[in-house]
Amino acid sequence: MPEPLYHAALPAYLDSLVPERNAVMQEMEQRARATNFPIIGTAAGHSLYQITRMIKAKSVFELGSGYGYSTAWFCKAVQENGGGVVHHVVWHEDLSRDARGYLDRMGYSDLVQFHCSEAVEALKSTPGSFDVIFNDIDKIGYPASIPVIKERLNPGGVLMIDNMLWHGRLFDASDHSAESEAIKETTKMLISDPDFITTLLPIRDGVIVAFRK
Repeated sequence: MPEPLYHAALPAYLDSLVPERNAVMQEMEQRARATNFPIIGTAAGHSLYQITRMIKAKSVFELGSGYGYSTAWFCKAVQENGGGVVHHVVWHEDLSRDARGYLDRMGYSDLVQFHCSEAVEALKSTPGSFDVIFNDIDKIGYPASIPVIKERLNPGGVLMIDNMLWHGRLFDASDHSAESEAIKETTKMLISDPDFITTLLPIRDGVIVAFRK
């Protein structure tokens, strides 16, 4: 029998390769560990930052931003790219308030526009187009969000989607839950769309990276 491709120690090893974060980001990571809040994670967050830097993005729209951990990575990239805007979108007012506090403490307030609403509707109602769109809404909403995202993503821009391995449930042939089926459908939509170049990165719970031609 060949050895498994991925060792059980891989996630922790990948996290260990990420440069040390500032004190506020470490505080946010500790909160996630203590409360089991599903943030993007250290290695995946760093990949969002790296991709945003690589394409010199100035405008980022997040669909589902939690208390701002992924937003902080995007803000770091956009600030280093010379400035721009990052849209933080979350349904819960308490999470929006917490995000404002964290991001203000990191000096990112001037980069962020906060929306407290349903994420896809916020994207529809926000003028302009975007260099990066990050999708982390309820999984059953993924397929319907893709046409909206495609319309608002700049050519040369990147769509990134979290939880595309869905904690390994995609490999369970008996799992036909609405969430699993929605993730499978979204993956097929993107890999079959000739306007995108799409890769699924097996970091943490799987991040799709789709380049808009």
